[in-house]
Amino acid sequence: MSSLVVVTGAAGALGRAVAHAFIEEGHRLLLVDCNEAVLRSAYEGATGTLHFVVADLTDASATLAALGGAIEAHGPAAVLCNIAGGFAMGVDVHDADASVWERMMDMNVSTTLNACRAVVPGMLAAGGGKIVNVSAASASSGKGSMGAYCASKSVVARVTESMAQELRERGINVNAVAPSIIDTPANRGAMPDADASKWVSTRQLADVIGFLASERASAIHGAVIPVVGLS
Repeated sequence: MSSLVVVTGAAGALGRAVAHAFIEEGHRLLLVDCNEAVLRSAYEGATGTLHFVVADLTDASATLAALGGAIEAHGPAAVLCNIAGGFAMGVDVHDADASVWERMMDMNVSTTLNACRAVVPGMLAAGGGKIVNVSAASASSGKGSMGAYCASKSVVARVTESMAQELRERGINVNAVAPSIIDTPANRGAMPDADASKWVSTRQLADVIGFLASERASAIHGAVIPVVGLS
């Protein structure tokens, strides 16, 4: 039987690229997002064994019920790709109210932690698995008007390193990618005058994620790999 791969944020541009890369390899997929109509529309016409999971990943109990239930029905998962996340900038740290910080922490940190809580127990029971998180190249240091985003993605990097140390001797590899600007329709719309040819394509990033999720990366634990193209 083919391996089960969980992709969160599966309706987004990167989530779709990651999912399709695994579909091409013949894996079964649990595709997770918060809007069922958008999620199903994103995979209209896709072939393979696809299971759709609708969950608000910022809600721990809702994630455990929806994703945990799907894992019980179809799992355990061999791979978890934590793609769900968000970006915000434009507010200086001293002007950013609590909602800005809470939104970035919820979208980037809570989504990752809650998905891991739902998936890791099954991996442990099965004797192994691969987890790939998404940090950010910009989170290697603070950036002006991006404090909340940089902080949240830095937390993802530190969580990745901590989990790797906790799980490496229990058969689970935990790593992360740290992309620069990803070539998505949203980023092209936000930066119409930029040279998008220097950005990282979703497929390029999906290829790195696929490598980290494979046995070829079995000796890699706790890496946060920059994927920056020419940007």
